[in-house]
Amino acid sequence: MNSPKGPPTASLPLVLDLDGTVLKTDLFLETLVLAVKRRPLVIFQCLWWLIQGRAVLKRALAERTQLRVDLLPLNQALVAFAAERHAAGHPVYIASAADADLAGQAAARLGFVTDVLASDGRRNLKGSAKAAALAERFPDGFLYAGDSAADVPVWRASAGAVFAGRSRRVAAAAAKAAPLAASLPQEPADLRCWLRALRIHQWAKNVLVFVPLFLSGQGADPQAWLRAGAAFLAMGLVSSSTYLINDAVDLADDRTHPTKKRRPLASGALPLKDALAAAPLGIAAGLALAAVAAGPAGFACLCLYLGCTLLYSFGLKRIAMVDVMIIGGLFTVRLLLGAVAVAAPLRPWLFVFAMFLFTALALAKRSAEIVRLGPGGGRVGGRGYFAADGPTVTAFGVSSSVAAVLVLVLYILDEAFKQCFYGLPQMLWAAPIALTLWLGRIWLLCGRGEMDDDPVAFAVGDPASLGLAAGVVAAAALAVVL
Repeated sequence: MNSPKGPPTASLPLVLDLDGTVLKTDLFLETLVLAVKRRPLVIFQCLWWLIQGRAVLKRALAERTQLRVDLLPLNQALVAFAAERHAAGHPVYIASAADADLAGQAAARLGFVTDVLASDGRRNLKGSAKAAALAERFPDGFLYAGDSAADVPVWRASAGAVFAGRSRRVAAAAAKAAPLAASLPQEPADLRCWLRALRIHQWAKNVLVFVPLFLSGQGADPQAWLRAGAAFLAMGLVSSSTYLINDAVDLADDRTHPTKKRRPLASGALPLKDALAAAPLGIAAGLALAAVAAGPAGFACLCLYLGCTLLYSFGLKRIAMVDVMIIGGLFTVRLLLGAVAVAAPLRPWLFVFAMFLFTALALAKRSAEIVRLGPGGGRVGGRGYFAADGPTVTAFGVSSSVAAVLVLVLYILDEAFKQCFYGLPQMLWAAPIALTLWLGRIWLLCGRGEMDDDPVAFAVGDPASLGLAAGVVAAAALAVVL
């Protein structure tokens, strides 16, 4: 951190921008997401407000949402710098393009801000408008802390620049616009951050796309592998993009969750505007790839997945039991996409098995969240479950688990022994045994409160789960080749 240079700037007031500067998020986007989450069709009303002006839109959104400003992630380095100047007797102000009501709440949270200048429903205090307002308010000069290209006119009007953003290009522009009083750059979102936000580890779920390829006896067909691989990638692109949307919608709940508050969007490590820009690009790429790899039927499958996921994110996730059925259905759509991609026969037993199994795993996730609440713990954040629902959720989950094993047994008895591509179908009995052991382990850990809130993510890093999966794959391979 560079200290302010020399007497000319040392005694000047410090003016702080909010969006992306003091706050590691954007107040306008936060309120927009909240409004759409509450009433999706409000997006059309937003267009009308925007026609009347950006300040009108920001005021309307601020009035119609209850944003928890106290939970928004702060740029701690800049806050500490501003607190030091305040303690040294220099006044600190906020000047923001955000609506004045939200800017006032942010100022109150800091506790040392002298006054606030912000958009007031008529004037959008950004760029040149902010520069003119500050030059009028502080004719003897001021220091200005900003983060984006929109702040360059303000830096030009200031006596000293404080850079607190992520872009090196903007940092260079700030230094060129005014003497650099301090540089407090934030870490840009790197590849690891993006991979966490996109939940690449969840692509393990998309391996289901390959199951119909094996069950239809096409395991030795390179063209089938190519089509299934393209379907796998398409599903991954769309699912990762919907995770970005889901996390944006769930920001308020995630920030109060003991582990989810560390997610890239909730913590501010990944800017909300970047995630909202990337999501539609990923969805478009995934849908286009599905159309090429699996034709109109594959495109329709992925559209079905996308529609159900968005319905889940914007409302169905808050309806108890409906949410877990949706999750089970989304897993089943993965199988359907795989079958369509390789033109495999649609086997009813496979889809029934998938619905029971993945509904059971979704119930296990809810059970883990309920156990984490503790006795009399109230309600699971953002969901329709209460602490008292624990026994019911467990009962339904264990029942679904048993039903999945039973369907698998019936498949082996009634269909597997009739398939010509199984040389030794008796080896398939390893599958229901391993599945029973794994599901039993999942529910034991749930009851003990030792289960991660996502059983699939847990299984990917659990040696016992990976060992059972490897055993099943080996047994299935032997059933074919022997």
